[in-house]
Amino acid sequence: MAISWNSGANEDGMQDKASNFGFQETQARLESALKEKGLTLFAKIDHADGAQKAGLSMRPATVTIFGNPKGGTPFMVAAPKSAIDFPLKALVWENAEGKVFVSYNTLDYIVHRHDIIGEDALAKKLDGLLDAIAKAATE
Repeated sequence: MAISWNSGANEDGMQDKASNFGFQETQARLESALKEKGLTLFAKIDHADGAQKAGLSMRPATVTIFGNPKGGTPFMVAAPKSAIDFPLKALVWENAEGKVFVSYNTLDYIVHRHDIIGEDALAKKLDGLLDAIAKAATE
């Protein structure tokens, strides 16, 4: 099944924003932007720390899980399996060249992934919110 949508996201539904800052500052700016927008930060998963504890190494990569029931619930009511994609997540990561990025799934992608009907306006609003948060973290 081919999925087609009109998003600025990559083919896999992810939006990548290059950061003007290092890893730690980008992560701190992301968390600050989430708080400023009134979103709940549910959890942070530091993959590099987990790797280190297992005797492995990897570049910095932290997944931040955040959201607000007013934003996610309508999608989950429309398509219960979409709950796998909520709360929303953002990944701050560093590539092999030391460049830092913020990556996240677009709501447009999630809507198409789960064949959600009737929530296009909310998806567009939340995609704008995610873009603003990513910009605050990276610019």
